[in-house]
Amino acid sequence: MVNGLILQDLLRARGSKTFDRGLAGWHGLEMFQEKLTEDIIGAAMTVLNELKPGLDEKLYERALALELVKRGHKVEQQRAFPVFYDGVEIGTMIPDLIVDGAVIADPKVATDLNDTHLAQMIGYLNITGLQVALLLNFKHVDLRWRRVVR
Repeated sequence: MVNGLILQDLLRARGSKTFDRGLAGWHGLEMFQEKLTEDIIGAAMTVLNELKPGLDEKLYERALALELVKRGHKVEQQRAFPVFYDGVEIGTMIPDLIVDGAVIADPKVATDLNDTHLAQMIGYLNITGLQVALLLNFKHVDLRWRRVVR
């Protein structure tokens, strides 16, 4: 069981191609995402154990990207996604890491993960079309995380 599980409309259609594959498709996708999130959390623990708390977020982001690549994952850093309103591009959103094209990983250094962090992840999920994000908090000696599901 992943700490801080948040479920929002997981099994509602919303026109998703994944949902169209039926419950068996969802089950396979969920298992893949669960394994991937476990791998990301394990990599984040390795990074925190090596670097210790107290550094800047970007340092943890870079170290996590290196650790994930070392473990055989494809990692996109700082990929920009356009945001449109009424057919006009109004800006971009830039998630820190996208792992294997499936999960957003967002390192934080914060006393606590809060509603603002969760809202940011939901925005990233909506703009990217992905289903799962991980908030990873490197502030403390023990890694704290939240799994956000759209």
